[in-house]
Amino acid sequence: MGSVFWVLLLSATPLIEQRGAIPYAIYAGMEPLQAFIVGYLGSLIPAPFILLLFNAIYKWLKKYPKFEKITNLIDNKISKNKHNLEKYKEIGLITFIAIPLPTTGVWTGTAIAAFLGLDFKKSMFCAAVGAAGSAILITILCMVFPALF
Repeated sequence: MGSVFWVLLLSATPLIEQRGAIPYAIYAGMEPLQAFIVGYLGSLIPAPFILLLFNAIYKWLKKYPKFEKITNLIDNKISKNKHNLEKYKEIGLITFIAIPLPTTGVWTGTAIAAFLGLDFKKSMFCAAVGAAGSAILITILCMVFPALF
């Protein structure tokens, strides 16, 4: 049970998400299917909170110069991906979340969706579909290329 908790926690952590949680789980001896399910569910834990609270927290951070590095990072990430997400909307969001690379995933995807004011239900659906795609890909990569992890 303890390893399930850690996988949930890791997969809900920004930057680590499924990319770190699923390989960790499999390496720690968890069955790949269980690692997939726990990693997937854990990555979705922060999604509704990000969608509901991101803009308020972001506006609060912008008020204080000591958070300038964080807000600049957010501004850069959003402006870099804004065009594609505005153009392709749901398909763009699903694809962005599904690509298991650094600075992509549920955290960044839902933050961008919140910033752009996309519909909550559609954004949650896109996060769920994109996270499933990412979790499947990561689990398969861990099984096919275990030496990489």
